[in-house]
Amino acid sequence: MLVIPAIDLKDGRCVRLRQGDMDQTTVFSEEPAAMAKHWVDLGAKRIHLVDLNGAFAGKPVNEPAIKAILAEIPEDVEVQLGGGIRDLDTIERYLDDGIDYVIIGTAAVKNPGFLHDACNAFPGAVMVGLDAKDGKIATDGWSKLTGHDALDLGKRFEDYGIEGIIYTDIGRDGMGTGLNIEATVRLAQPLRVPVFASGGVHNVSHLTPLKQYEADGIAGVVCGRALYEGTLDFAAAVKALQ
Repeated sequence: MLVIPAIDLKDGRCVRLRQGDMDQTTVFSEEPAAMAKHWVDLGAKRIHLVDLNGAFAGKPVNEPAIKAILAEIPEDVEVQLGGGIRDLDTIERYLDDGIDYVIIGTAAVKNPGFLHDACNAFPGAVMVGLDAKDGKIATDGWSKLTGHDALDLGKRFEDYGIEGIIYTDIGRDGMGTGLNIEATVRLAQPLRVPVFASGGVHNVSHLTPLKQYEADGIAGVVCGRALYEGTLDFAAAVKALQ
């Protein structure tokens, strides 16, 4: 299981939000590229990037910071990126920049045809971000709750040819109350594609129960605030999931 440090980009800085609220921002680094190198030096095999401004604007905003990150880390470290990806040209540009996986969130829910086209055009490089509250999917930077069920969408998108799913419980994100393991396992079990848990990790005790579900399709966990605030030690997190 992978422990994937998250670098959320807002105005070119590394930040974390509480429950997706752009007005509740904590700045953790003015140098996101240096932060990415820090996690790689500690042994991270994959980095999770989010263009927060892009997610709200519907187009890339933090591309200079993203390019700086890619220039700083070795090619054998995978990088996945979400936020503001709404067209095939953007995907192609990011993949040319060196991104390994693009994560499509709101656009996948609102425009499934776009996701289908993306999977056909860029096989093996498209993931989906499913952000849910009480099992229902949220879109538009978590500002709108839909009636879509996470598992129904997961099954449909799997048929399109996605490479994996980042599943975030938005009620827990940034709150440190622990992963919604039950909902994550419920999503992962019927699917063939890997599912990555996200939202709510505070310390290593929140990760230990996840390990027993590796065979159910949970391939790792995305961690943010806990790593930056020091309540979760990266090396201990990796050890807990080995």
